[in-house]
Amino acid sequence: MITLRCRGFLAMEIRIEIVLLMALERNSYMEENHRQGQPPGNYHLEDMVMKTAAQYFGTELLQYLGIQQQVHYIAPTELVQLEARQMYQDFNYELEDRSWLHLEFESDPIRLDDLKRFREYEAATSRKYQVSVITYVVCTADAKKIRSEFTEGLNTYRVKVIRLKDADADQIFAALLKKVSASEILKKEDLLPMLLSPLMGGTMRSKDRIKQALGILNESVIKVEEEELKKMQAVLYALADKLLDEMELQDIKEVIAMTRLGQMLMEDGMEKGIEKGMEKGIDLAKKIFRLHEQGETAETIAKQCNTSEENVRKILDK
Repeated sequence: MITLRCRGFLAMEIRIEIVLLMALERNSYMEENHRQGQPPGNYHLEDMVMKTAAQYFGTELLQYLGIQQQVHYIAPTELVQLEARQMYQDFNYELEDRSWLHLEFESDPIRLDDLKRFREYEAATSRKYQVSVITYVVCTADAKKIRSEFTEGLNTYRVKVIRLKDADADQIFAALLKKVSASEILKKEDLLPMLLSPLMGGTMRSKDRIKQALGILNESVIKVEEEELKKMQAVLYALADKLLDEMELQDIKEVIAMTRLGQMLMEDGMEKGIEKGMEKGIDLAKKIFRLHEQGETAETIAKQCNTSEENVRKILDK
């Protein structure tokens, strides 16, 4: 766990998943990569949010996306080739028929290079684990047509594209509000589409979707664990940071202040003397993740960061 600083609150911080820190710090991260001659990679906020959804709401996410098979367990996503080049996929699931479902998230239109990368993932995974693999790409781009295949030599490679812009956020909120007014219990699987609603189509403004979603999460009919509720609120805040302008974001911060997440931020902000230590923790975590992305070993990272290998592994495992 690391610390997230939220602008607009007085010294308010919270320990949450590293994905949100990377989301809020995405610009400096990509600029650092550019300065070092590294490719920008898939560090879009939408990708991070979708990965969070895949991790915490896997079964419900697949069902919502129209994938009927049940998840057997979360499969490995890191592949190491003979040339020691690490391959990081977004998410893998082993399904009930023992095949693997490879899930990728793209916030931009799918390019030929993307398809070739997915093909490489599939081939390496299939050979290493002796399984059949199908790649689904959840795309949040505005483009009307999304490329899903290419032919090279005798072979045609294709992925299954799920375009979130085809979903109507207005209908999702209408259905949820109807259940709330009828005092129906809302569970995790009911709320997941709402978390993705800022990335969907519809007439509602992004700010209104996020604000209404935060309001619904405060309703008494919500029956999810407190930790999951805070993750949902954090995902909505991360999307607000990406999609809204400064004035709109300030409005969302005021709503966040009324949630359990906001209360925790306030409580943590009361802790005097912790702020500097937490800032150092954030800087250390960012440096460790950057070196890890560059392929450095835990031993090398520990030496460069003046910390222990154990601490490096703990941060990378969070």
